[in-house]
Amino acid sequence: MKIKEMLEKREGLIADVKSMTELAEKEERDFSEEETSKYESLKSEINELGDRITEAEEIRKAEKEIEESRQKLGVDEEKLEPVVESIEEPGVYHRGAEHSFLSDAFNARMGDFQAQDRINRHQAGNGEKRDVGTGAFAGLVVPQYLTDLVAEKARGGSPFYNALPKAPLPDKGLKVELSRITTGTTAAFQATENAALDETNIDDTLYTVNVNTIGGQQDVSRQAIERGTDLEGIVFSDLISAYYTELDNQLINGDGTNNTPEGIRNVTGINTVTYTDASPTVGELYPKLIDAIQKINSNRFAAATAIIMHPRRWGFFSAGVDGNSRPLVLPAGNNPSDAFGIGEAAGYGQVVGQIAGLPVIADANITTVDGGGNNQDQIYVVKADDHILFEETGSPFRLRFDDVGSGSLTVKLVVYGYVAYASGRYPAGISKIQGTGLVTPSF
Repeated sequence: MKIKEMLEKREGLIADVKSMTELAEKEERDFSEEETSKYESLKSEINELGDRITEAEEIRKAEKEIEESRQKLGVDEEKLEPVVESIEEPGVYHRGAEHSFLSDAFNARMGDFQAQDRINRHQAGNGEKRDVGTGAFAGLVVPQYLTDLVAEKARGGSPFYNALPKAPLPDKGLKVELSRITTGTTAAFQATENAALDETNIDDTLYTVNVNTIGGQQDVSRQAIERGTDLEGIVFSDLISAYYTELDNQLINGDGTNNTPEGIRNVTGINTVTYTDASPTVGELYPKLIDAIQKINSNRFAAATAIIMHPRRWGFFSAGVDGNSRPLVLPAGNNPSDAFGIGEAAGYGQVVGQIAGLPVIADANITTVDGGGNNQDQIYVVKADDHILFEETGSPFRLRFDDVGSGSLTVKLVVYGYVAYASGRYPAGISKIQGTGLVTPSF
């Protein structure tokens, strides 16, 4: 079938669909079962023809380009050397593309066959994709340029989150139940031969962690999506950045109420170290840090794995000098002659240095308004692998488009996810340093 014939047939099918829709609207009714079946069949045939037309047009375009090249070179077909060139066409959706992925996803759902055709070609393309995974758009995949953009930007604001071990959230349920042993077995030397061995029955209690929902939304006009330039990319990037920042904040500071997780700050039974000083110094704070480390060793009977502090506190450590004005935390790569740590003063994120052999993570989500003067921060020493963060697979790459604003041409962009944070499995594996010695530092 020639392109012209396929176009004419496709136009006729679209006209049939339009007639069916107009008739149902005129009679103020939904499609019958028979009409629904016919509607779906027509849609499938229209989309198939669209793919064939696109393929035929690409072939015709390629043939035309070859012929133009022959004429430009001034050679006959027989004299041309066989050349094979692999050409990779850019994806349907990319930054700066003529059509928007989100606009097409929305419009295709509303019956726009051209948008559906582009979505189909996108779905059939190669490359890494992430499933939307929502009811109305089940199976729809987001272009990689969108997911890459937002993921990289968001995770830069979640240093503590990045340091935690992750596990997939169970498929169903609003709680995760873990076993926590409260009474252990015992062992003793046998008193005499054939005497009974020591016996104590193991006992446990359930440690229940709530599944929490975190998300955000933004209303955007259809005009902004359809006539703007990459607005959806900007909105989703900011929504996901907010998602991870808030998640990281609650993993540290959450009190377990109002559908928030219980952060390390509020776990019952953690080790506490108080540093009280009207004129704090790095030299005085350092022993407190060592005390916090040893409390984990002594009470958890295991080694701490990380120190978490606010960037301003890391700056305080980095600015400390000895009596000869030599830094106590030396820049990485230098020989620390009398220093207690190494690091990068300007660093932020996953690991910025080491103190007492432990990696230091700078995280701005640690509060700086603690204490009576609302000007104190805290330092946390943790055994990070004691914690488990359960996340629903794919979170937060779950996008939902609601029709609530269809009467005002409004599209709602939503980012959300489900998490459960088991922070209290081993309270003795968390140490918190607090007190007046952690007021806003001066430099």
